[in-house]
Amino acid sequence: MVIKAVCVLKGAGEASGTVFFEQENDSAPVKLTGEIKGLTPGEHGFHVHAFGDNTNGCISAGPHFNPHNKTHAGPTDENRHVGDLGNVTAAADNVAKLDIMDKMITLAGQYSIIGRTMVIHEKADDLGKGGNDESLKTGNAGGRLACGVIGIAQ
Repeated sequence: MVIKAVCVLKGAGEASGTVFFEQENDSAPVKLTGEIKGLTPGEHGFHVHAFGDNTNGCISAGPHFNPHNKTHAGPTDENRHVGDLGNVTAAADNVAKLDIMDKMITLAGQYSIIGRTMVIHEKADDLGKGGNDESLKTGNAGGRLACGVIGIAQ
């Protein structure tokens, strides 16, 4: 049974987009596709945050989704937050096209990301290699440009 989810990203500024999630079964990797517009060219941190709460804008989404109490790292690192999806890269047209496979996030079970918030950040994520405490929490990715709650898709 294929599980599908969607997230519509909106921010206070120009950044907006749609992310689609698809998982073949509850133990398969999750495929993320879509695009985010209105970004400055270059890399931007891309994370799942703990709460599906956007009542106070993106800030009320809380920290990165980290149910196993790990330090921040990159998407290919074994020891990482579940929500650490690394960076997306915006081209010169200010659009980041997404085509990501991730083996740690899931759309089913106890650690499902459905109901949590996806956030696109202003700066590149240093993947926990920045040499300071903030790097091990957030990757020094800076402010939250846009966010949206991940919901069940048809």
